[in-house]
Amino acid sequence: MAREVSESCIDSLLTEMVSSYCNRFDANKPELAGRRIEAIGYQVGHQLAERYTMERPRFSDHLEAIKFICKDFWSEVFKKQIDNLKTNHRGTFVLQDNKFRWLARMSVDPSIENVDLSQDTSALAENKATQAMGMHLYFPCGIIRGALSNLGIPCAVSADISNLPACSFVVRIKA
Repeated sequence: MAREVSESCIDSLLTEMVSSYCNRFDANKPELAGRRIEAIGYQVGHQLAERYTMERPRFSDHLEAIKFICKDFWSEVFKKQIDNLKTNHRGTFVLQDNKFRWLARMSVDPSIENVDLSQDTSALAENKATQAMGMHLYFPCGIIRGALSNLGIPCAVSADISNLPACSFVVRIKA
């Protein structure tokens, strides 16, 4: 019997972690806050990959490991598979999730939305909202990087949220 955690608990934990690092611990250093959140995700991903591959043979190549992340690992963590996987066959992979669960219920601060803003202030508010959502993506990027590291694949992972709640994770394998 597998142990599971309520999705609302994970959402609350992620929100509180991002809030704590961005507003209390590293309030004046958003890049440091992002690195710390990503490091926590790295540890989680590393341990989850250990658990989910315990009874599997080692993967023979990078593509096989990435496919495992897209199908089995993503299904365990997010209850669905990645919607699309693209590669340039030179060490870059794009994992597309058209309805990323951790962004599906996020919204912009209502106090910003309901105020009649000029264009300049509106752009500033939109940028702030994008930055806040971006902070929430350091954790899943860390999870992916940690899982791949456990599989023997050193990489860098970044995220793109140009069309919410869709999210693309770009994995660049280090040579």
